[in-house]
Amino acid sequence: MYNEVIGFIRSLYPEGEVVPLYAPCFVGNEKKYLEACIDTTFVSSVGKFVDRFEEMVARYTGAAKAVVCVNGTNALHMAMLLAGVERDDEVLTQSLTFIATANAISYIGAHPVFLDVDRDTMGLSAEAVKNWLATHAGLKEDGCYNKTTGRRIKACVPMHTFGHPVKIEELAAVCEEYRIELVEDAAESLGSFYRGRHTGTFGKVGALSFNGNKTITTGGGGMLLFRDEELGTYAKHLTTQAKVPHRWEFVHDHIGYNYRMPNINAALGCAQMENLERFVADKRETAEQYKRFFAGSEIEFFVEPANCRSNYWLNAVLLKDKEAQQEFLAYTNDRGVMTRPIWRLMNKLPMFAHCQTDGLENTAWFEERVVNIPSSVRLDK
Repeated sequence: MYNEVIGFIRSLYPEGEVVPLYAPCFVGNEKKYLEACIDTTFVSSVGKFVDRFEEMVARYTGAAKAVVCVNGTNALHMAMLLAGVERDDEVLTQSLTFIATANAISYIGAHPVFLDVDRDTMGLSAEAVKNWLATHAGLKEDGCYNKTTGRRIKACVPMHTFGHPVKIEELAAVCEEYRIELVEDAAESLGSFYRGRHTGTFGKVGALSFNGNKTITTGGGGMLLFRDEELGTYAKHLTTQAKVPHRWEFVHDHIGYNYRMPNINAALGCAQMENLERFVADKRETAEQYKRFFAGSEIEFFVEPANCRSNYWLNAVLLKDKEAQQEFLAYTNDRGVMTRPIWRLMNKLPMFAHCQTDGLENTAWFEERVVNIPSSVRLDK
């Protein structure tokens, strides 16, 4: 079976000795916009492409305002600061995530609490959050508190794993009941929708990533999404060193952050945004071909959840157990087809091993079985 998988993947991606897990696709105005950016000499954090990129993403996602950042981790950090997370607060999130989620919580001096995911989304489970809060949390006048640690539970950060939306409306309802701010880690889900609404627009703030392996890329970059335009304007101020606008004076009215995306990166982002729907359509077609190929086999292809349109950022398959997973990884990589296991669970890393969990039954099940398979856009193939 594994040899058939190799053959099928190489039929999708026939060029080169090695099939990468994900490679960026440049088929539009990237060079034109980069040259225009260089010609103007505005290659740093001021320039027309920054404004245009923000406007394009806001319009596409339906956000009231979008604010670019230098990377997705910075965007997450800023999102939690804007949600009011402070030192020694607790933040509910998933252990099955890229480390940026947990790192951004730690930058503030807050503490992650890792809760389980749903089997049909691989994302934070609203039911798991509700059950954990019912047992471990209590409401006071100034918010929700952990009965065991005494700490305030300020925010909840779900991550839309591999571009598959979590059950975000249900999660938002739980957060509202317990007066917890919802911050979406939508780093992987640009182009994904839940019940017709774009991910990253359900919570107080959403965070996107434009790393080189994302559906669209700016080389490195991130973005904040806001339902509240005024909060977005405040975020723009903080991420540009909180400098009060003036033609020559240097006056700053808050502790600010140098999280500004350079204009040259935004130029790349504008060109990529022009082809986003083509990219997503191509990726969904690739996913459909994988789905048909794996149907009825011993390897299960992970499909988008109900009521969703996923961007299928990284396609995932499920092997029968840990032994089969490791065998598949070795077989494919030895033969020039890049595959990867899911991330090492956050609670298994030394810096987060002490954090509270709810047992993480589904999370552990996924860790032993998930493998990501090649998922590049194929428009240039």
